[in-house]
Formats: sequence, C-alpha cells, structure tokens
Amino acid sequence: MTNLPPSSIPDPIAEAVRYIKGEGKAPDSSDVIDALLQIEKAQKRAKPDYQYEQLIGEWRLGFVSGTQKVQPRPGASAVTTLGKGRFIPRFVRIAIAYNPLTDSDQGRVTNSVALGPLNLQLKGPTQFWQKTNSLGFDFTAINVKLRLLGNSWSAYDGGLRGGQTRNAAFKEQALKDQAFFTFFLVEPTHIAARGKGGGLALWVKDEP
Repeated sequence: MTNLPPSSIPDPIAEAVRYIKGEGKAPDSSDVIDALLQIEKAQKRAKPDYQYEQLIGEWRLGFVSGTQKVQPRPGASAVTTLGKGRFIPRFVRIAIAYNPLTDSDQGRVTNSVALGPLNLQLKGPTQFWQKTNSLGFDFTAINVKLRLLGNSWSAYDGGLRGGQTRNAAFKEQALKDQAFFTFFLVEPTHIAARGKGGGLALWVKDEP
C-alpha cells in the first residue's frame, strides 16, 4: 500500500473532513476540488496498491462534484469537465457501507439515504478491480424504513426489477459494464474517488 502520509494531504481536504464531521467551517469548494485533483494526479504516478479490506465499513458522503458539458471552441465537440463541487447538507445523511467478501470472493454494498423519518437503502454486489483501484457495484435490492416515535417500520424490503438476474450476472461483467468508483485516496478516516461519470466524491468514516 502507498497511502499518502498525513503531512502530504492538502489542507482543504483536512478542513473538509473536519467540516463533514461537524467541526469548523467549510473550506471553499473550488479549493477542495483542486486539492482532490492534485492527489489524483499524484496517485496516478505513484500507482498505489489499495485493497478491498481498506474500504470495509461505513462512510458518510460529504462532498461531491458533478460534471458538465462544455464546448472548448466554436464548432468543436463538447467535452465533459468537472462542475462545481458542493457539500452535502448536514440534515441529510448519505452513507455507503462495504461488507467483507463472501465465499464467492464477492463483497456487498449498501447505500443509504436518511432524511427525517425516512430511511432508504439500496443493496447489491461489489467487485474490486485491483489494477485500477476501481470498485464495481450494482444495486439489486431495496429497503425502505420509517422511524417514528422511537419505532421503526419496514415499508418495503425486496428486489428491484431484474435484480436477481443482474445479481447473478454481475461477476461475469467487465468493469466497463458496471457502475464503479476509482479510488485515489484511501485513508483510515476518509476516502475519495472518481465515479464512472467523471464526478468526484469524498466520504468520511462513520464512527461505530
């Protein structure tokens, strides 16, 4: 493994991590994007050897950057570039959890969104592609819960349409056929990746 030493992590990332945890002020979004791009560029040269085990646990999504189409010059084809980054509002909890590998050498992922009494979970298989530090995934099942007055009710718990078929075929797919994140920063307290669509994301490890 070739994780970046703490002293080499740009300050905007450290400030962003503190803010996502509920401490301090949010740094400028453009500074966070620049710092993430700096790390991504450095790690492409370093070629870190991340392991799936480093991702196991629950991570709260704190910062994202979408993409936008721009035309560099008249008559030229549009190209995809990063859009403006933004912090996820603290009253919305979006988290992703990676579970240990199963006997079939396949992990599981749970993506959850909690807003007020509503809790939505999407679940499915994962596959780690060591060469590119990419984690492919698919969501094949859904669980919807309502929490009121200290009690929890399951409104729905079952498969998504075509989920069983996709779940069975997942491991035979190539990376290009899967949704995926390519990780370029993996630390005990936070992780960052670029999505298949080109956007960036920063998560912070949730405390037990």
